[in-house]
Amino acid sequence: MNSLNVKQIEEIIPHRHPFLLVDYIEDYEPGQYAVGYKCVTFREDFFAGHFPEQPVMPGVLILEALAQTGAVAILSLPENKGKIAFFGGINNCRFKGKVGPGDKLRLETKIIKKKGPIGVGQATATVDGKVVVRAELTFAVG
Repeated sequence: MNSLNVKQIEEIIPHRHPFLLVDYIEDYEPGQYAVGYKCVTFREDFFAGHFPEQPVMPGVLILEALAQTGAVAILSLPENKGKIAFFGGINNCRFKGKVGPGDKLRLETKIIKKKGPIGVGQATATVDGKVVVRAELTFAVG
């Protein structure tokens, strides 16, 4: 298994705190897949307003965390070093559960299509083995 800590992730993707939403990569294969984790804490800035009485991680940020995980897989290819993976689209997205403080969010993105700089990742986020988000994420490397 290939694992990465946060400093190694920062060597591959351009995101930085507070917008880097992946704490570590458990396993990845360049150009194929990546499995990462976000340890969600009560101190996340978005919980102050989403929602004060019942803190919930915004779904768009879960999608962004999945995209960042996929970006690790794509941008770890030698030919993509120093590039950025941009969102091109989100398809077949389903939110199936809530994510809150104390949850350990497992992020898995498998690259299922690539043609030139465009590709698609099948992305799944889970908490304690339960799917909370599933989507196809289209990206463009530039």
